[in-house]
Amino acid sequence: MQHSQRSNRSLFFVAYTQAIASNPTLVLPAVTPGNNVAATELRPWGSFTVLEEGKGYKIKRIEVKPGHRLSLQMHHHRSEHWIVVSGTARVECDGLEKMLTSNESTYVPACTSHRLENPGVMPLILIEVQNGEYLGEDDIVRFQDDYSRK
Repeated sequence: MQHSQRSNRSLFFVAYTQAIASNPTLVLPAVTPGNNVAATELRPWGSFTVLEEGKGYKIKRIEVKPGHRLSLQMHHHRSEHWIVVSGTARVECDGLEKMLTSNESTYVPACTSHRLENPGVMPLILIEVQNGEYLGEDDIVRFQDDYSRK
């Protein structure tokens, strides 16, 4: 990829993140290589959209409904960085709990149990950056799940 293409993609990502931060209910299409619009995947706790994916990384926009939480889980092949765009996140990582608000972030190492929860009354929106050799959705070991998923 040439420098100008990387710069344009970086500018797009910054503009996209700023647009979400200024209006968290705004629905924007995600642009992937080839100008394809990425589909938003619905989950019982909310939704996620893959914004960009490349060798060894994946960037997602995650929205968690008020009062909902993801599984207590871990991944064998990837680490995750979470950046809160809006709302309040309760994060459990390796048995320790902390609260995050807009413009705060945390790191979840591979092979570490973790959970993300929205204890607030408005949607929690965050950007997740995954790093690792394998980034498939099947790299999830669930320890506890409110929705009885395996």
